[in-house]
Amino acid sequence: MEREMESFPIISLEKLNGEERAITMEKIKDACENWGFFECVNHGISHELLDKVEKMTKEHYKKCMEERFKESIKNRGLDSLRSEVNDVDWESTFYLKHLPVSNISDVPDLDDDYRTLMKEFAGKIEKLSEELLDLLCENLGLEKGYLKKVFYGSKSPTFGTKVSNYPPCPKPDLVKGLRAHTDAGGIILLFQDDKVSGLQLLKDGEWVDVPPVKHSIVVNLGDQLEVITNGKYKSVEHRVLSQTDGEGRMSIASFYNPGSDSVIFPAPELIGKEPEKEEKENYPSFVFEDYMKLYSAVKFQAKEPRFEAMKAMETTVANSVGPLATA
Repeated sequence: MEREMESFPIISLEKLNGEERAITMEKIKDACENWGFFECVNHGISHELLDKVEKMTKEHYKKCMEERFKESIKNRGLDSLRSEVNDVDWESTFYLKHLPVSNISDVPDLDDDYRTLMKEFAGKIEKLSEELLDLLCENLGLEKGYLKKVFYGSKSPTFGTKVSNYPPCPKPDLVKGLRAHTDAGGIILLFQDDKVSGLQLLKDGEWVDVPPVKHSIVVNLGDQLEVITNGKYKSVEHRVLSQTDGEGRMSIASFYNPGSDSVIFPAPELIGKEPEKEEKENYPSFVFEDYMKLYSAVKFQAKEPRFEAMKAMETTVANSVGPLATA
């Protein structure tokens, strides 16, 4: 396990501006192809801003959410567990929507300073998401802006943030912080606790820790990028373990996803590019909203049947929006 952890891809984005650009692009390519995850440092978001986000998120949890979480645990009988549960996550969360429409003014209990801060944070993360999508385009040989355009749909991408706290859990062997799943959407940027680990990904059949690194942003790829890259990049199963002690773990995941009416399909340039693969197109075309309806019901199950179900719907989509798919 130690050996794996050492080789977990940690990539300094500032090296893209100098003579190490080619090596850095190669590291990003390798991470996308072989891990589905990487960790960015020197990404351009100020440490001061990140420290403030962490401090205020933890304060907000203590002030507004901790008691509610303890109550819900009692009500569900989770504090006296005797056997493993597979239908519950040991996490306390709230959601912020940024695009197409922000709900940040309507989320209850947030202090004005915290609202303002999270707006600023979301703006920086959105910009970084789009920069990363262009780096992926470059590595894939797609024109600059291709992924952003596909995600845009007719109005805008869907962009939101899930703010999670994973409080200490008395029986971490019986309940996960978050059960294993792949992410449905596009590109996911995570600002996680740098003191408490817990996030793991599945690589070559083994669970590997995603190391907590101060001021880093963890990036992982969702199901939509697997489809668009025709399987060249894969979304990877990951989970969060519960911890018994300490203050608990904070995690702020921002999801830069396609717009609800975006048509998702393998990029024509990437079909038949893999010489060892005879088959041309492995993945279906579909409308993102349709995928999300299915995903919400089967999030914690394998992704392959989701792709199969979308293939079954494909003919109707192709008939109604065929010309768009090649735009």
